[in-house]
Amino acid sequence: MAGDSYDVICIGAGPTGLACAIEAKRAGMRSLVIDKGCLCNSLFHYPTNMTFFTTPERMEIGDLPMTTTQKPTRPEALTYYRRAVEHYNLETRLYERVQQIDGKDGAFVVATQSDSGAPHQYCGGKIIIATGYYDRPNRLGIPGEDLPYVSHYFAEAHPYWKQDVIVIGAKNSAAEAALELFRAGARVVLVHRGTEVGKNLKYWVKPDIENRIRAGEIRAMFSSQVTRIEPGRAWVKHSDREQAVPAAQVFALTGYHPDFAFLELQGISLDPETCRPQCNPETLETNVPGVYVAGVVLGGKNTSDIFIENGRFHGRQIISAMTGKGRIADAPPVAPPGE
Repeated sequence: MAGDSYDVICIGAGPTGLACAIEAKRAGMRSLVIDKGCLCNSLFHYPTNMTFFTTPERMEIGDLPMTTTQKPTRPEALTYYRRAVEHYNLETRLYERVQQIDGKDGAFVVATQSDSGAPHQYCGGKIIIATGYYDRPNRLGIPGEDLPYVSHYFAEAHPYWKQDVIVIGAKNSAAEAALELFRAGARVVLVHRGTEVGKNLKYWVKPDIENRIRAGEIRAMFSSQVTRIEPGRAWVKHSDREQAVPAAQVFALTGYHPDFAFLELQGISLDPETCRPQCNPETLETNVPGVYVAGVVLGGKNTSDIFIENGRFHGRQIISAMTGKGRIADAPPVAPPGE
């Protein structure tokens, strides 16, 4: 038998999921937020010393000010979102993985399992899926990728002082990791299949990484790819030549993607090319009545299309549709799949 009943159940406790729950509560609806990890699980797993690219006001939810005068850091963002949850007294169920969603519009039953293995059930009139993408790395699909010293996430550089480290990728996460590793005394090799670092790097990161490469302080292997990883080294192919590069640690920072299988399990149709979920661009309701999508999952494979800055408005857009108030002016409609 199902447990507590809610008007809206938000799956995902990141900034977008929290914003959706806040808007529901402000509209007089009872909302619940469920997440398989901690509050803002993705942000928690960002690099320890990360600074966000945006300004504080563009990360705010629920009309609560973020009181920092500069670009927010990871700890400042986590503190802010904790306080937002406390301010609105949001109901959350953390460390519970959604196993199944049954029922229909107005009468859904969400079954979860906690980390301890305990089962739970919740009734909900509407479902909002805002599960993000950071826990699903784009795998290389090469031998050795699952070795213990290969990671798709970078936390901090200190353990790699005087160590040989390979960083795969050349977008913001890879470039920032390479710079931090270099400054902590690691011997860094950046491997990228493109001909240069990413064109859309943060404005303070791009000249920094380019200058370090130009000075020979960070070795860059462009138009190259890692073909296999072995204890103490990785094999890198450039043109027709393959060479072994020393590596005590490999960071494969090649991006992430939403949990498409979870969306399809709920009956949500995905565009065959972009993997964008089928939804009404005005209401964000999917082809499954009563099930909505919010945040980065809307972008499908194009995870760079949606950030906290625009995803935070999806809650207002969805709740306005649910309550019949129409679209909020500051929440632009989302382009339908394929556009």
